Amino acid sequence: MIRLPQLHRTRVSLFPDPETALQDPNGLLAWGGDLSPERLLAAYGQGVFPWFNADEPILWWSPDPRCVFRTDGVHLSRSLRKQLRQSNWQVTADTSFSRVMHACAAPRDGQPGTWIGDDMIAAYEELHRRGHAHSVEVWDRGSLVGGIYGVAVGRLFCGESMFSARSGGSKVALAALCNLLHGWGFPLLDAQVTNSHLLSMGAVEVPRAEFVVQARRLAAMPGVTGSWVKYPLALP
Repeated sequence: MIRLPQLHRTRVSLFPDPETALQDPNGLLAWGGDLSPERLLAAYGQGVFPWFNADEPILWWSPDPRCVFRTDGVHLSRSLRKQLRQSNWQVTADTSFSRVMHACAAPRDGQPGTWIGDDMIAAYEELHRRGHAHSVEVWDRGSLVGGIYGVAVGRLFCGESMFSARSGGSKVALAALCNLLHGWGFPLLDAQVTNSHLLSMGAVEVPRAEFVVQARRLAAMPGVTGSWVKYPLALP
């Protein structure tokens, strides 16, 4: 029987080596600890992230392979780009972080529940207040039609979730975010777990060992902290 490591109560930066994570389920690394800003930032900087349901303890993951976007490599279809040219959509950053999180947490077709519970929302809202968690919002005449949120550690951005209230909303948010990050010298957006939707937009898989090396290097570099609300974003 495999014993999953429990995180230390007070040594918040201490995580097991990601290479010791389970193969089944893929990437399960440890359990326990808390969702304090210090522990979350330490986790992301080591290629680890929390993911758990409301009836579970806090679970920490580092899957292999890892799904990432090169920030200059997001693909939007020609039909979506044509739609954008004919639309009144606008994009902003950090103007409605809580609304984006709650929209990402809302029930979706075919899904019985959400992993973005009250504890997760409270934890990431605190990271946002401290200038480490950020959102990009897509608007149509004042209505929020899409968005994405995640955590910036140094020059690594770790995407957490995105949503669409209108077709293409999440894709536009992701592309606008990556354009902003690329201009700041952030080479990667961590998308965590692969799915066909992400791959169709240009995401690639990299071995976990390679990703962890890059994550640690990028997390140690100076980033862009504080609110991003003052930075203008353009439609992709």
